[in-house]
Amino acid sequence: MTSTRPTPTEEPPERVAPPQARTASLRPLVLRLHFYAGVLVAPFLLVAALTGFLYAASFQAEKIVYAHELTVPVGDTELPVSAQVTAAREAHPEGTVSAVRPSPAAGATTRVLLAGVPGVDPDHTLAVFVDPYTGKVRGALEQYGSSGALPLRTWIDEFHANLHLGQTGRLYSELAASWLWVIAGGGLVLWFARRRARRTVRGTTGRRRVLGLHGSVGVWAAAGFFFLSATGLTWSTYAGANVDELRTSLGQATPAVSAAVGGDHAGHGGATGGDTGDAEATANTGDGAGIDVVLAAARAEGLGDPVEIVVPASGAAEPSAYVVQQIRRSWPEKQDAVAVDPATGRVTDEVRFADYPLLAKLTRWGIDAHTGLLFGLVNQLLLMALALSLVLLIVWGYRMWWLRGRGSAFGRPLPRGAWQQVPPQVLVPLAAGVAVLGYFVPLLGIPLAAFVAVDVALGEIAHRRGKRTYGSRVA
Repeated sequence: MTSTRPTPTEEPPERVAPPQARTASLRPLVLRLHFYAGVLVAPFLLVAALTGFLYAASFQAEKIVYAHELTVPVGDTELPVSAQVTAAREAHPEGTVSAVRPSPAAGATTRVLLAGVPGVDPDHTLAVFVDPYTGKVRGALEQYGSSGALPLRTWIDEFHANLHLGQTGRLYSELAASWLWVIAGGGLVLWFARRRARRTVRGTTGRRRVLGLHGSVGVWAAAGFFFLSATGLTWSTYAGANVDELRTSLGQATPAVSAAVGGDHAGHGGATGGDTGDAEATANTGDGAGIDVVLAAARAEGLGDPVEIVVPASGAAEPSAYVVQQIRRSWPEKQDAVAVDPATGRVTDEVRFADYPLLAKLTRWGIDAHTGLLFGLVNQLLLMALALSLVLLIVWGYRMWWLRGRGSAFGRPLPRGAWQQVPPQVLVPLAAGVAVLGYFVPLLGIPLAAFVAVDVALGEIAHRRGKRTYGSRVA
């Protein structure tokens, strides 16, 4: 029988770890990251989940709370939009008209938006609600954002976004969005890397049962968490700026209609149904007298309800066009926009949503789905379910931590040295990829670097204490 031992002049064959072994070597590192990221970031995620749940519910609550302002009995015929603007200005002469949202459906009020109103947040407008059939003013409320959020939804939205702490407060929500996908991804790796056979947790107790619930719900909700994390980062402070820069460099920025009058844009489109002299006589930029002509021009270009008519700022050095843009964010979206010269009544520029670059469309759809607009009530219910599942996962995660410590106030930490079990050919490119990702997502990279530094320092301290203890025992 021939011996298989290598001779002294032969090199032993190189051992190549099978894929299963490489996966197993990564498990302690993923487990440690998932554990500590979950423990440290979970409070931020919990706030984001609870406020996100409230925000998703606020759309329907808004319809109930502000029913008087939003709805009216259906009449026979609607007044011209200019007459509705005049009624709003008589009731609220303060500020200037910045935009008008004509009644989008039977029984819905018209919103006349006023900017620069004393006592109103400079970033908000005062929405004056007008009955389109009678011209009576139904009330006035502060409005924020392109989605037309009223005070209730605005308060919840700002609480979700920045805890009412302004720009500094936005760091919390960006931190949560930066880490949500990491924690969810780590959970998926741990769940599918389990060797033991899948079995129901029914009949089990304690930590194993909590682990089963935590893992099962996490697997089903992971795709939603990835989506919320990615879309939330697109308009965050730091990662969002990097995303915008990348889109711009790729020629995928969201196009905007030009409000400039004259030049190459002049003469684009057709007349508005009246002669040029009539349009010029009625057009203006302040009290809404030219809005009827402008709206007719937009209708002729195929812009159906709901629309918003943006009024040019008064006192500008150069004449500007009215911009009429569709504001429907539910599927199928209506996002076309045209500019209308108030002096001639002609369309000077247009932007069609169908012509948006792909990344611009995906960004628009992603943001609208994230905010519960894209699919209406179904969208909002899905967001509420995701928020509730995240709350449960966090509670179960802390429960497992407690049970791991068997009553200890903070639970037992996982052992160090997990990274030493990862093969260098895996660890080096993994570290490089994380470094690049951390650069583009700073609130992922900076906390991760801080965690590694603190962990290494604590490990070194523990190591030295152990050596001193061992040395004293030997002596």
